[in-house]
Amino acid sequence: MFKVGDKVVYPMHGAGIIESIEEKEIGGKKISYYVMHVPVGNMRVMVPVEKGRALGLREVVSRQTAAEIMDLLQEEEREPIGNWNLRYRQNMEKIKSGDARAVAEVVRSLGWRDRQRGLSTGERKMLDTARQILLSELALVWEEEKEKITERLEEVFA
Repeated sequence: MFKVGDKVVYPMHGAGIIESIEEKEIGGKKISYYVMHVPVGNMRVMVPVEKGRALGLREVVSRQTAAEIMDLLQEEEREPIGNWNLRYRQNMEKIKSGDARAVAEVVRSLGWRDRQRGLSTGERKMLDTARQILLSELALVWEEEKEKITERLEEVFA
């Protein structure tokens, strides 16, 4: 169970800090929720405490893992799968997994493809989503503003 002040990641939404744990009555049943503030995008997300882990809620990665992710982003990309539909599904599965390394792989792969050939509208949106998710987690890990992390990511892809 997480507590107020914990830095956590919620797949497809990004990283944030648990601000409170609130109880809501829904259908006559009281349910406890983590109330999480996601700084990137300035969102407030409520996640049922009982289902948090099953929904992929996890602690942010360590500083060491964040450094490894930056290294992963700099690795040379192999030619991605040619079939757009299959590539899209595989990348979406990685993003939905909530695994920081998998999300970084999507950012690296789509970033590479964008520099080589450009992206379709769907893949452009996917790249933007994956970058925001990754950016939100790295910003919390390094306790830096998102602009500084964005600069770091831009340097990686320069």
